[in-house]
Amino acid sequence: MPQTRPPRKPTPALVRGVRLTRAILHIFEGIATTALVFPFAGHDSRNRMVQLWSQRLLRILAVELQHTGLQGDFPARVLIVANHISWLDIFVLNALQPSRFIAKSDVKRWPLVGLLVGGAGTLFVDRTRRRDAARINAQIEQALAGGDVIALFPEGTTTSGRELLPFHGSLLQPVIEAGGHVLPAAIRYTHVDGSHSDAPSYVGDDSLFDSVRQLLRARRTRVRLHLGTPMPTAGRHRREVAAEAHRFIRTALELPEAATGSGTPGDPPAGPR
Repeated sequence: MPQTRPPRKPTPALVRGVRLTRAILHIFEGIATTALVFPFAGHDSRNRMVQLWSQRLLRILAVELQHTGLQGDFPARVLIVANHISWLDIFVLNALQPSRFIAKSDVKRWPLVGLLVGGAGTLFVDRTRRRDAARINAQIEQALAGGDVIALFPEGTTTSGRELLPFHGSLLQPVIEAGGHVLPAAIRYTHVDGSHSDAPSYVGDDSLFDSVRQLLRARRTRVRLHLGTPMPTAGRHRREVAAEAHRFIRTALELPEAATGSGTPGDPPAGPR
């Protein structure tokens, strides 16, 4: 008979309460920093504060980051594309490389987190307006020229991590026109024994509160972030670049082709759930 794992014991209620309190206070500290300190800080100083703040948030939530793949400095004019599982993905990537994210405009309405990511320079796109992609593309070009790393989730929504949806390529155009690089990043959440963890997931009808609550119940979560080799984009079509990044992430996540979308769809704007 196949062996079944015993039910995992949740984190004690007292520990969950302490984690939640520390996380809320940490978020308020981050909001205050973006509002009161960022306007007077230089580019490198802001990035360092974002990185340290994100690393501390992961520690508070008992999330251990394991990074493999690309080491050292990122190339100039780089856009990170990653699979999307959770609101936590933003802070996982920022803990390694501070980035400006492209997000749907409704992310601004998330409790506390919306204020935080907005203050950190997130670029918001209105997916209900077809012409908004042109405005966002112009902002991406400007950010890349200013030395920012841009990050987006080209699936356009979250999954459980057991599948990979097709990638939308419209927001890759600015980095192609800038002659920059696309850096694929595969994100996987596991328990300490290496098995898949749904604790951070934010999928379907889950509320942000539900997602935070289930993450707090997990005693410890590991996130494995695997970076690919930066892909030159000059002279290439955005759908070709999106398809190559999709193949890398699917392979890194060890997903069969049946668990992924084939090819790339049309080009509606993409961003966090």
